[in-house]
Amino acid sequence: MKARLPKGMGNGPANMQHLMKQAQKMQEDMEAKKEELASREYEIKAGGGAVTLVINGEKEVKSLDIDPEIVDPDDIETMTDILIAAFNEAVKRVEGDAENEMSAITGSLNMPGLF
Repeated sequence: MKARLPKGMGNGPANMQHLMKQAQKMQEDMEAKKEELASREYEIKAGGGAVTLVINGEKEVKSLDIDPEIVDPDDIETMTDILIAAFNEAVKRVEGDAENEMSAITGSLNMPGLF
């Protein structure tokens, strides 16, 4: 009795070459996307616009602007909270974009630690 493989499966070396080409293309696409994401800049506003943070896709802070009106030496805690909110939002946005755009390339493949 012969085992029947689903159509498109079992074409031997030709099928394996096709799979390898697809994997190589996916890898090239992912590298290009990583470079694109790393070069992006994100502007995040916090505290009603009192703090503006610019961060790039590599999570490096490029600039931080603080409205002098929120600088109160007697209330450093509020300014600290606003800064933390800005940094956290920036990191979430960078990671969210990376995850969404990489999953568009990889489809339903789940590859932990890939990006």
